[in-house]
Amino acid sequence: QVQLVESGGGLVQAGGSLRLSCAASGLTFSIYTTGWFRQAPGKEREFVAAIRYNSGYGYYADSVKGRFTISRDNAKSTMFLQMNTLKPEDTAVYYCALKYGGGGVYRLPNEYDYWGQGTQVTVSS
Repeated sequence: QVQLVESGGGLVQAGGSLRLSCAASGLTFSIYTTGWFRQAPGKEREFVAAIRYNSGYGYYADSVKGRFTISRDNAKSTMFLQMNTLKPEDTAVYYCALKYGGGGVYRLPNEYDYWGQGTQVTVSS
């Protein structure tokens, strides 16, 4: 069965950095678009970043552009989210997600097929 296992969350001070990882198994990782979403208490799940399976092209939410970098290692079936200059408003549970194929831009949760369990990121002021 498909599994996505996230790691790397934690507590960090504002201005600090964290790197999230998401290891996938049970599927051919290289043919999936990979994305990161986050959900803060009382809010809807929102798009953070994604990277196309066939080009390595990454795109971001405006709120994280220039601070976060998404990447992937197909040989290890793993995706990453490097988060720099973190702000208290980045506090949320972060989820990795996979979408089969896809050469477009996918920012909606219901466009993705598989999800990780989530990892908490807390940024203190």
